[in-house]
Amino acid sequence: MSFNELYEKELAFQAERRRATVEFISIISDLWYDDTVELILFRNQLLDRNVSEILNLVEYASDFVEKPISIFDAAEIAREIKNLKLPPSKIDIGKLVYEYHLDNNKHSVQEFVELKLNDAKNSNEIEAKDIVLYGFGRIGRLLARELMARTGKGNLMRLRAIVTRGEISESVLEKRASLLRNDSIHGDFHGTVRVDTDKKALIINGTTVHMISANTPEEIDYISYGISDALVIDNTGAFRDEEALGRHLKAKGIAKVLLTAPGKGIPNIVYGVNHTNYNPNKVDIFSAASCTTNAITPVLKVIEDNFGVINGHLETIHAYTNDQNLVDNFHKKYRRGRAAALNMVITETGAGSAVSKALPSFEGKLTSNAIRVPVPNGSLAILNLRLENAASKETINATMKKYCLEGDLVEQIRYSFSNELVSSDIVGTSAPAIFDSNATISNNDGKNVVLYVWYDNEYGYTHQVIRLARYISQVRRFAYY
Repeated sequence: MSFNELYEKELAFQAERRRATVEFISIISDLWYDDTVELILFRNQLLDRNVSEILNLVEYASDFVEKPISIFDAAEIAREIKNLKLPPSKIDIGKLVYEYHLDNNKHSVQEFVELKLNDAKNSNEIEAKDIVLYGFGRIGRLLARELMARTGKGNLMRLRAIVTRGEISESVLEKRASLLRNDSIHGDFHGTVRVDTDKKALIINGTTVHMISANTPEEIDYISYGISDALVIDNTGAFRDEEALGRHLKAKGIAKVLLTAPGKGIPNIVYGVNHTNYNPNKVDIFSAASCTTNAITPVLKVIEDNFGVINGHLETIHAYTNDQNLVDNFHKKYRRGRAAALNMVITETGAGSAVSKALPSFEGKLTSNAIRVPVPNGSLAILNLRLENAASKETINATMKKYCLEGDLVEQIRYSFSNELVSSDIVGTSAPAIFDSNATISNNDGKNVVLYVWYDNEYGYTHQVIRLARYISQVRRFAYY
């Protein structure tokens, strides 16, 4: 075959791949908007992705499982999923394709999909839950984006209102809308946002979200807005303990409270690790802990369960935050007053001790510190651990990869193969922890190891909050991943 003939053959194959991807994207959208069935690919979101993004994710999936996963396989299995008419579900099609390869053609594609998803028919009926965002900062706006982008038919969680301080004038609404539409880090919102001054609301993707002004939580009558039995997600950081957060429950229409920060005297939850320890029928106030705690706790659980941890040190290399000064100025905490975009700043972190709230076996085992660095998002946790049982770099990586493929932590840990991974690469990752396998270090006796865990301290954490919110709201769908 000549070079030109080979080139023409390659072009024809690429065209076939892209046609299959277009069909795949259409099925993804139909399943979500018609049936509230969400397809993911090894925990990577597929909704609103373009052709090139889908093909890149399929290539990652093939590398991850070391099997020749193709878009043609994914499209064929997606067709069969669509034919099943499932209840609201979340299905990892990457895992299904991988398992179909292992099946060695013992079943047809239709038989295989029906067998694997058979338990979906036993799913309980889901009652939609109203959501209120109390505060509209970095996490609040990302929550609004994700909640509205994935509203679907509205039979899961429904964002109904956003509470802020100050007047709700036309100019204020326009500014709020602009901040939601455009983000310097995460890009443009894939949807529509317009202002309704008469309603004092934002119309997001054609749906009314009320903007409510309040100085205190208990003064709001949410029922007057048609909101009842709602979960309020407090992302202001102003209320941190049970008494203060309990003020939300005094408002008409609120049933549960979720804090997007470490809390005092309330359950601090790292979803995937300890959320099942607390029954949402019996507990009304929850904390989603911190972004760093959510990043390191799943990884530490894997290491503790498999090798045992004697002690260790956590150092976080953290993106600067709004708490720091843009230029040198007075700050109540040491060093945080210096210009955030120009300096590396040593500061404290409570993440080391906070781990024990989710994993009690780590009580007193970890010391911790933090360095804020001049990047606006994307952080790194370095875990220097002394193990009870020796483990080589290869053993640790193989163990971590297994947990990324199956078990209770598949949503929490993403496994990276890349030798070129840097902080900007992990922005937009929905997993709270990205395990850098190539950076793992184990000393000669295998007892001292150093692990590198990246995390998008905004986006990855936001997804952990949403996962926990679904659990609290009891709108967890049938899941296969």
